[in-house]
Amino acid sequence: MQRTRGGGRLLVKQSAGESRIDRLYQDGSARIRIPRVPRGSPLEAVLINTAGGLTGGDRMDWSFEAGEAASMTLATQACEKTYKAQGTSEARVSVQLKLDADSSLAWLPQETILFDRARLARSIEVDMAAGSRLLMVEPVVFGRLAMKEAVVEGSFHDRWRIRRDGHLLHAENMRLGPQIDDALTRTAVAGGGLAVATVLMIAPEAEARLHAARQLIGKSGGASYLSMRRSGPETPETGKLLARIVAADSYELRKVLVPLIRLLNPLGGMPKVWSI
Repeated sequence: MQRTRGGGRLLVKQSAGESRIDRLYQDGSARIRIPRVPRGSPLEAVLINTAGGLTGGDRMDWSFEAGEAASMTLATQACEKTYKAQGTSEARVSVQLKLDADSSLAWLPQETILFDRARLARSIEVDMAAGSRLLMVEPVVFGRLAMKEAVVEGSFHDRWRIRRDGHLLHAENMRLGPQIDDALTRTAVAGGGLAVATVLMIAPEAEARLHAARQLIGKSGGASYLSMRRSGPETPETGKLLARIVAADSYELRKVLVPLIRLLNPLGGMPKVWSI
């Protein structure tokens, strides 16, 4: 059976006060498009999977680097759909992000939608330099409630590793399955919700955003802050804001995520491809 293979890489540099493309590579079903943005805004890149979705045995690899003092926003053209897999085969997605000194990167894909008996393994690796700023938002939806879709069985494994100057700042492993419907009913997982999101911000201004973030999230989840020691006397103190959000469906999730992204991403705002 045919399988999807795709890979895309993008390096952004600062030139004449603007963030511009330095190197761009795309292969297979992976495409990267660069829409126009107002002068002085972060470079915006749109990730596309021309296969229209993933299933067992498919593979997508993405790699992005924000050069020194450059800034970029990354988003997907649409929700990435993961369909029923045959047997124990998995769709695999890997994401590598690198932030050089004084750079900023916002990883803002639209929702990953898992259908019944989908099997997805995803890994996200981030290497940050001192003085860089990171914002990551990862929403996941288990079936589309409006279409009366139910996810009963399947497998979802999400692995994150974020490092700064080689030191581990954040690590998590989430595994759901094989009975996903049972897991989602548990209070400690989703409490019956079908849409979840993780929001992670590592930046000097993270603490100042905490109170407003909690107000926006309300009863849909929670947010916490952890201060981190400086890498050196010349580097401003930074910290980690981490939020978890649960909603009944993707519409309710976006009602929280959209204002939250605008709060945490004041320079780039919402990517154009998001349907608000």
